[in-house]
Amino acid sequence: MGIGRFVYTPILPIMTEALGMTQAAAGFIASANFLGYLAGAFAAATSLLRGSRRAWFMGGLAASAVTTGAMGLVDSEWAFLALRFAGGVASAFVLVFSSALVIDRLHAAGRSALAALHFAGVGVGIAVAALLVSSLAALGFGWRAQWLASGIVSLVALAVVAVLIPDRPEPQASSKPQAAEARRGLTALITAYGLFGFGYVITATFLVAIVRGSDAIRPLEPVIWLVVGVAAAPSIALWTWVARSIDIARAFALACILEAMGVGASVLWISTPGVLLAAVLLGGTFVGITALGLVGARQLSRGDPRHTLALMTAAFGLGQTIGPAFAGVLSDTTGSFLAPSLVAAGALLVSALLVGAGRTHSSLTWHHSDRR
Repeated sequence: MGIGRFVYTPILPIMTEALGMTQAAAGFIASANFLGYLAGAFAAATSLLRGSRRAWFMGGLAASAVTTGAMGLVDSEWAFLALRFAGGVASAFVLVFSSALVIDRLHAAGRSALAALHFAGVGVGIAVAALLVSSLAALGFGWRAQWLASGIVSLVALAVVAVLIPDRPEPQASSKPQAAEARRGLTALITAYGLFGFGYVITATFLVAIVRGSDAIRPLEPVIWLVVGVAAAPSIALWTWVARSIDIARAFALACILEAMGVGASVLWISTPGVLLAAVLLGGTFVGITALGLVGARQLSRGDPRHTLALMTAAFGLGQTIGPAFAGVLSDTTGSFLAPSLVAAGALLVSALLVGAGRTHSSLTWHHSDRR
């Protein structure tokens, strides 16, 4: 899923240059993916998708791989929009159904702390995508080959997942009453998660384009997205430790503040140290915030977590759908990503305030283990 969702960022500058696309068009294509993500999250929240969670999860992974590879077979903006929308739906299914399945299986096994390993996969996917795209570019392959190769690697990963997550009876989540404080905390967390979706996505979509647009830092283009992925992969372990030390709510708020600093650095400090700091802070926080948010929401929910996780994903999807189109249009108007990035940093700070200053601290702790 990390490849399917985020390989667009390192390929984007090559695509826009080859096809003569505007930043607004690039933003709308990114938003189509996120709009699909939003639609998929809403669908997952309903009772329409019946059957095995594993079946929907595996189907989503397959659709993500196919739509990723197919991007290299078309060249019209309408086709790009359709494929990225379909890929977004698939990504939402993967996140919602895999998280519900894996978290519940770990809980039943008394190994809830291993949820961090599950979420670390996104960072691994980002790093793999960055290495793949930069290697193919160095060998002279264009954007079409980069998309096709990304789809093929995703299909290989799908086969591995099928083995590592076998089909077996799913544990039943226990039903428990939800206290008023938990409901308020969940509302604040869902709202903050939506703001986080908007706050991270502008930099996550356009960071490579920002680097490519500056002569001073353009040599960093082949490696900047790799830095994001390398920072993301171990970040889950870091934020798990932080959450155990100070609770999930405060860890979520701290990560949002650090990410806001990275978003600001990407446009206020256009230099090698500045953009590397932006990449490290982005990669080092956004997967961690995702994990903290979903694990926190699981704790505040009752019964089957799918509905709650889907609502979280939908809020996130709404925020990240608005972000790229907003940034692309404003960039074409103003000539830079300064204004939209500063708005995004502000959204992250509000997200930190909603959760960090809320009343959810006592409810959210990252358990070392569920074993008694």
